[in-house]
Amino acid sequence: MRALKELSGYPSAVAGLIIIFALIGLALYTLAAIPYSEAIRLWRGGEDIWQNYPRTAAPEWTNLFSNEKLPATIVRDSADGTAEKTVTQNGDTNEITITYTFDFQADDFPQELAVFFNAEFDTKQPHVDMTWITPDDREIRIGTISPRSSDSYRFEGDDRLARRLRNVPPQQALFADPDSETLRTLKGTYTFRIDALTFEPESDVEAKFVAYGRVSGWAGTDHRRRDLGVAIMWGTPIALAFGLLAALGTTLTTMFIAAFGVWFGNITDAVIQRITEVVLILPVLPILIMVGTFYSRSIWVILGVVIMLSIFGAAIKGYRAIFLQIRESPYIEAARAYGAGSMRIIGQYMIPRIIPLLIPQLVVLIPSYVFLEASLSVLGLGDPVLPTWGKVIDDANRNGALFNGYYYWVMQPALLLVFTGLGFAMVGFALDRVFNPRLRGL
Repeated sequence: MRALKELSGYPSAVAGLIIIFALIGLALYTLAAIPYSEAIRLWRGGEDIWQNYPRTAAPEWTNLFSNEKLPATIVRDSADGTAEKTVTQNGDTNEITITYTFDFQADDFPQELAVFFNAEFDTKQPHVDMTWITPDDREIRIGTISPRSSDSYRFEGDDRLARRLRNVPPQQALFADPDSETLRTLKGTYTFRIDALTFEPESDVEAKFVAYGRVSGWAGTDHRRRDLGVAIMWGTPIALAFGLLAALGTTLTTMFIAAFGVWFGNITDAVIQRITEVVLILPVLPILIMVGTFYSRSIWVILGVVIMLSIFGAAIKGYRAIFLQIRESPYIEAARAYGAGSMRIIGQYMIPRIIPLLIPQLVVLIPSYVFLEASLSVLGLGDPVLPTWGKVIDDANRNGALFNGYYYWVMQPALLLVFTGLGFAMVGFALDRVFNPRLRGL
């Protein structure tokens, strides 16, 4: 409690604690809101999951800082009631009309237009005719299709529609103001109508219309239409878990090994010091790259290798110097006099004296391991299954996000990494002043 009270006297520590608690809160919310299996399904899913998302769309909040309002994605589906559907039976045939009505007020044109069909039939495929109705009551015939049981129609892929629209992209021609000398959007209520004819009594047609926008969600999307919000949110518990486990594993193990070597001395201490000196000259990052390239890129395998390579790190030398002083303390001699065993002395008398110095180092080490995991992901050696901040940055780099103006793709995970490092660093430095009397006046 005294340490917390002293810590509250440092404004930087308070700011750091706010950042850390915010990250922990986001991690806990993510685990509750998006279970692991659902996160993997959303991140590694296919066309059925991503068909509602545009490609490389900025977050919707970017409209707040732009003079031109970019369009959001519009989804209307006859299966969920967002489109009006009527069915008229006429003997063995069914006349189905699906009407999609939506209001369009954006200053830019959509990215793409598409319709996804789900048809039920035995042998005879339905016949579908599509019509576009603008706010000024112009009717534009889109085309016809005989959809399979699961099929799609993309407006820009229809050459006949392109010729009718005089080779202007459909997503522009269908939303353009005909009275404007320049190409600009016509705002108002649009209607897209599907007239389907089935040739079997039990046949049916469901269809979903998607006008892909240029903004999507609170985090945007990537080149594979994935919602970046999934990776941003799930990257938080993964980063914190990796950093905390690596810091705890290396710090505690290193401390026990140093205490063990100092207490038993002689050959035990000599062997530990020689192993430490050998490990210190090993290049950690190249070894991790080799493991990720030739063995496994699993984040847990990488975590195990990181801990093994860091156990005999430079910290062992510092701990050894402190334990050498503690071993000569009077209370250690008293413990030996009344018959305390070696493990009891190490665990209850030596190690507790170093805990105050251990806590600041532990806190500062957490972001270093978070950055290590992100660095491996940026190098293409991240876990191929888990959505992480480093993986998002790597995908953005591979697809030229900065060169193409997709700054949100890089900035969001990068800022989270910066805030993570900043939060833990500010708390760690303040803890060092609290527990180290020599630094309190600085």
